[in-house]
Amino acid sequence: MKIGNIEINSDSPIFIIAELSANHNGSLSTAIETVRAAKRAGADCIKLQTYTADTMTIASDKDDFIIKGTIWENQNLHELYQKAYTPWEWQEQLMQVAKEEGLVCFSSPFDITSVDFLESLNVPAYKIASFEITDIPLIEYAASKGKPIILSTGIAEQEDIELALDACRRMGNNDIALLKCTSSYPAPIEEANMCMIKDLAERYNVISGLSDHTMGATVAIVATVFGAKIIEKHFILDRSIGGPDASFSMNEIEFTAMVKAVREAEQAIGKVDYTLTEKQASGKDFCRSLYVVEDMKEGEVITPNNVRSIRPGFGLHPKYYTEIIGKKVNQAIERGTGLKLEQIIY
Repeated sequence: MKIGNIEINSDSPIFIIAELSANHNGSLSTAIETVRAAKRAGADCIKLQTYTADTMTIASDKDDFIIKGTIWENQNLHELYQKAYTPWEWQEQLMQVAKEEGLVCFSSPFDITSVDFLESLNVPAYKIASFEITDIPLIEYAASKGKPIILSTGIAEQEDIELALDACRRMGNNDIALLKCTSSYPAPIEEANMCMIKDLAERYNVISGLSDHTMGATVAIVATVFGAKIIEKHFILDRSIGGPDASFSMNEIEFTAMVKAVREAEQAIGKVDYTLTEKQASGKDFCRSLYVVEDMKEGEVITPNNVRSIRPGFGLHPKYYTEIIGKKVNQAIERGTGLKLEQIIY
């Protein structure tokens, strides 16, 4: 999979996405500065959302349209999205700012018209949000554009995932990533289930990763260990500016620390390799080896009293210890000398 100029595969560094979402809080200048801050924080990508209140839902006061059981408790859906949406007339400018900063930029479309709009901006990929994973016509339409499709699985059961994958593949699109996601805001860490990342990749033969709503960097680090190749976190300049997503978004300092931790975790994972680096090999100087610990005369018998396995490691390998006990030395050897095979009479 390639998004913009960045290759994403099993051997590549993790592709780190800063999600702008509603964190502009209605200000274009805040949105622009957030893009720039995402670059400073170490993100590879800034992601937008492309919808309006009317493409997302309808204006209705019926009980079905009142949110319950979330941080947006008792808010009306249409009114929430009216506050949270990113104006479409901003998005080309935000993508240009991202380009100037060296960031990849794409978006989550939420209906057919938003896909058409994003196609006019030549976005390099599409992200399907968790709650849209059941919208098969939307997924088919986005996939038909031949660009990578990233699917969040927050509310998906196995059948939902398989239907979404089939929709992409029917359109001839196999550039697919599945992101493990917990659709709670913020998400409880005990529901992260990061072992799913490896299973998603192996079960469905796709790139897998994390769309994270937990607080802090712990889950992102664990995701790295489990093989995530994409990590997405909500990003905000400062939670004090408020907004619908502020409470579960990372600020610049936190995001920077997360990126550093993820990159260090990647380095720590390394590869299966039993050879020693030059630095590791130098540590063998401190391992055990066989040393003469009492002055010995020529012809003297080797015993546990005059030869011991001690540090440092410049003497004979300890694997010879039982073999040489009872043998004689062919020369006088001073205490503190590393024993050598050629000093022993066989």
